[in-house]
Amino acid sequence: MSQTPTLPPPQNAPPTASEGPAEALAKRPAKDPAKSGRRRSREFALQGVYQWLLSRADVADVEAHIREQDDFGKCDRAHFDALLQGVIEQADILSKTLARYIDRPMSQISPVEHAVLMIGAYEMQHCLDIPYRVALNEAVELAKTFGGTDGHKFVNGVLDKAAAEFRPGEVRQANRGPRRAT
Repeated sequence: MSQTPTLPPPQNAPPTASEGPAEALAKRPAKDPAKSGRRRSREFALQGVYQWLLSRADVADVEAHIREQDDFGKCDRAHFDALLQGVIEQADILSKTLARYIDRPMSQISPVEHAVLMIGAYEMQHCLDIPYRVALNEAVELAKTFGGTDGHKFVNGVLDKAAAEFRPGEVRQANRGPRRAT
């Protein structure tokens, strides 16, 4: 029987040999009661996309496994469904689009950062009720929590460049903001 791939523990929690992302999330102190349902849905979607990237398991199996996790009931289930199913359905397109903004082959990107990039790109393309800067910042937060030491910088750089393609009008408008005197 094969073992289900799991994310490394969050950077702010000490790693243990047998701990997966669900256990790490459940162990985390409940110091942030204001964590939104959407943020939780992104965390659970990240777990699912990561699992899928490593195993290529059936999306229904991945989804069922994630729904069994502690605190799943606190996430925005509709947003989780949209992210997990949308990212997996459009994985090839998302990866090819993102590859234009990456300086190395996608196969050399860590699976955590790859999953975070796809979630951020999917939100920018399909969740138009979420401002692009929010989608970008949320992806950076996922990378800070679950990715490598400087993975969040990589994610920020790639999604910032891609945002001009995904949301050109919104990016132009944001760049027209008030300028500071120098």
